[in-house]
Amino acid sequence: MSVPVVIDFPLRGEWIAPNTPGTKVPSHGTDLLGQRYAYDFVCIDPQSRSLRFYRSSPLHYLILGVRLQDCFGWGKPIFSSTAGVVVLVEDGLPERNPVHLARDLSILLKNARTFNSKQTADFRSLSGNFIIIETIHGYAVYAHAQTGSITVSPGDKVVPGQQLANVGHSGNSTAPHLHFQLMDHQDPWKAQGILCCFRDYEVFREGAWRLVQDSIPKATDRIRKL
Repeated sequence: MSVPVVIDFPLRGEWIAPNTPGTKVPSHGTDLLGQRYAYDFVCIDPQSRSLRFYRSSPLHYLILGVRLQDCFGWGKPIFSSTAGVVVLVEDGLPERNPVHLARDLSILLKNARTFNSKQTADFRSLSGNFIIIETIHGYAVYAHAQTGSITVSPGDKVVPGQQLANVGHSGNSTAPHLHFQLMDHQDPWKAQGILCCFRDYEVFREGAWRLVQDSIPKATDRIRKL
């Protein structure tokens, strides 16, 4: 594994990373679309040790689904991990409400079949609403944003910590989350992934929050950034 680029953590609050290069590479099971070292971040209940991303019961989620408004991460701000220039923005794509596991998984499988069969597929069907920012390290991608929440436009200069959008449930998503990756080309179809780690955040270990620096979260980590 290559030496990771050090960048800022793009979220605040408590999260898990079900897909992360800290646990497996390729993190999403493919190198396609520059995803080799991509992260998914899902917000979880800060008031309990539960890893659920929603407020209702598991049975309610499985049978009826849960409203976006009842998901801890939906609408949380996304912050720029680096300085850079916005090169591409897509907004206005719809989100599915409520979040329903069976329906969302069927869409995910349909998209997977499209790509596996080498049909031409629209990147937006995977990414949903997204932002691509050119940085000194490569191109940073922030995907699945909340519809109408993106605050930047192509050509805008951004600084670390600047709010870019809100976490949403657009595109190939089974729960409101942020998909983040670095890649070496503006066009995801031509890109290779770039490994990155985060400058500082906290991990809950042995009953306490512990600061880690220049680190890559694992799928089993409960992580926090204040």
